[in-house]
Amino acid sequence: MVKYSKTDRGESLEEIKKEPITVTLVVLNIVAFLLVEFTGFSQDVGHMIECGAVYPPLVTENGEFYRLFTSMFLHFGIEHLLNNMLVLFVLGSRLERVVGKARFLLIYLAGGLLGNVISLAADLGKNSLTVSAGASGAVFAVMGAMIFVVIRNKGHLEDLSMKQILIMAVFSLYFGLASTGVDNAAHLGGLLSGFLLAVLAGQPRRRT
Repeated sequence: MVKYSKTDRGESLEEIKKEPITVTLVVLNIVAFLLVEFTGFSQDVGHMIECGAVYPPLVTENGEFYRLFTSMFLHFGIEHLLNNMLVLFVLGSRLERVVGKARFLLIYLAGGLLGNVISLAADLGKNSLTVSAGASGAVFAVMGAMIFVVIRNKGHLEDLSMKQILIMAVFSLYFGLASTGVDNAAHLGGLLSGFLLAVLAGQPRRRT
């Protein structure tokens, strides 16, 4: 049993108020995962396609471009979901506090979409018919934006340093390259897109 004091609960509520977009995105991903599990199985490729995962022929031939968006909220299994949500919560909460709610949401959604577009282009170039889904493109966009923000803040942001964020990015990319069934094009595309979107979104607001 875990007990929380009134002060602990108050601090938790304050943190949620500070990062409502990050919390909402995490909740939406969890709800989407539960809906997929309740209606089928999240590791069933056919069911994932029915739920909105990216399958190149359906996007390019049937014009189902909405899949580039819906696939951002789908995950193949609980481990896939938890890994993405952990990184999103750790990095997203910090980025949202610095750049603001609107800029953060723009970086997450647009970065994720661009990552999926790059992934689709890579699949088409290889004539690959793989099914892809996951928030990792958007999560890597957050990571890319964090790199820019840390640079603008002279190597530090809250409790994160440039060395820490770069190590996280390098290890995340390496883990994807060393594993099978990982959409590395979406990861790299999201990372670069997030960095560029942070540049275009303007100078992050300063915290005193």
